Amino acid sequence: MNGSIIRRILGYVLLLEGAFMLLPCIVALVYTEHQGVYYAGVALGCMLIGFFLQLKKPRSNVFYLKEGCVATALSWLVLSVFGAIPFYITGEIPSITDALFETISGFTTTGASILDDVEAMSHCGLFWRSFTHWIGGMGVLVFLLAVVPLSGGSNINLMKAESPGPSVGKLVPKMRHTARILYIIYFVMTVTEIVFLLCGGMPVFDALTTAFGTAGTGGFGVKGDSITGYSAYIQWVVTAFMILFGINFNFYYFVLFRQFKKAFSMEEVRAYLLVILAAIGIVFADTIQIYDNVAQALCKASFQVASIITTTGFSTADFNSWSVMSRTVLVLLMFVGACAGSTGGGLKVSRLLVGFKTVGKEISSYIHPKSVRKIQLDGKPIGNDIVRATLVYFVTFTCVFVGSLMMVSLEEYDIVTNFTAVAATINNIGPGLELVGPNENFSMFSPVSKYVLMFDMLAGRLELFPLLLLFSPHLWGDSTRRSGTRRKNRK
Repeated sequence: MNGSIIRRILGYVLLLEGAFMLLPCIVALVYTEHQGVYYAGVALGCMLIGFFLQLKKPRSNVFYLKEGCVATALSWLVLSVFGAIPFYITGEIPSITDALFETISGFTTTGASILDDVEAMSHCGLFWRSFTHWIGGMGVLVFLLAVVPLSGGSNINLMKAESPGPSVGKLVPKMRHTARILYIIYFVMTVTEIVFLLCGGMPVFDALTTAFGTAGTGGFGVKGDSITGYSAYIQWVVTAFMILFGINFNFYYFVLFRQFKKAFSMEEVRAYLLVILAAIGIVFADTIQIYDNVAQALCKASFQVASIITTTGFSTADFNSWSVMSRTVLVLLMFVGACAGSTGGGLKVSRLLVGFKTVGKEISSYIHPKSVRKIQLDGKPIGNDIVRATLVYFVTFTCVFVGSLMMVSLEEYDIVTNFTAVAATINNIGPGLELVGPNENFSMFSPVSKYVLMFDMLAGRLELFPLLLLFSPHLWGDSTRRSGTRRKNRK
């Protein structure tokens, strides 16, 4: 394993995190809050450590998918640990476990919280808490590829390890340019939402933090009631942008460069929008009697469907009190998730399409045993490697989900609480049902269960395998043997 390139990537990640952490310091200056001093200190520490880690150039800049996965998993762990320090040393989250939980929830764009009174936090703390969503939404390593000149032709392995979905490709020949295009689209969409929110009379601070949460499909709010207290206009704006950020960003690239045929031939995008419309129709019809008028019922149904399927986690209603039908629809949407190549979580619509098409192919083979049928997506045949990877992902996801559920269930909470707590974290959604509903939080869990849920958040955001790879004895065994061989050769 090329450990030197991993070390250098971790150094760059800490340099970036230190630079990002200067933004809460500016917020602290604006609101004259003393907590900004702690953020400045941690930012300086991050940049110093990062500087020394990346100072020594690696012998080789080439790294394979294995190094890409390890670098990605370690980067997210380092990012979370250092990102949690300001919450802890300022005393705003006095438990290191809770501070880490909140930070991992932020970076993984989960939005699950342990805070009982979010409005008691400082402005700089709230800003950093929401800004972690924006950093984690597109991915810190994608940002790294966009701004840092990592040489070598292996950069796609970092993109593959961090980007959600069954497969990752280049929009343009150079991966660095692909990363730049993705972040430009991401930035422009974020700014556009901020403008729309400001036009609706939302305060600047609220507009910034809400846009960060929407763009990263994270869902941390700065108000105790999430988005409920804002106007219907603002709720509709957030609804629209949650759906937009849940679409595969390749779609926007094709539209931007007027490749409309490619854009609108994407089956995943069409299926994603169709599922949203169907779910809104069911929830709207089921909850219309609860609200004062049709417009309010449609707004609530649309918002919550968009929030759950995109795994954002904002709320404008206590959907925990809705009927069994509506809650069932929302739980199912937790697993569906957004499109691959978006900032959303969940299993991803493309994986489900591949899964359904595979089942259809198998049924067809029973009827016509001698027929040869290829699975197609967007009019192109899918390779057996993609089908195999999709099926393996489903099995691995199920194993991790069941294992986590069994461990969390040791606390003797009700099955709905435990099930939706695991579902909400591994799918990076945030709120669940019952004791982890939209008006509750995750503070009642024990430290052991919180670490299980933290693992789920990271595993869900990194698509399982980069994190699971760290637990493979073969990985570290190979590294140890190779290090020993190099030492012998030098002698």
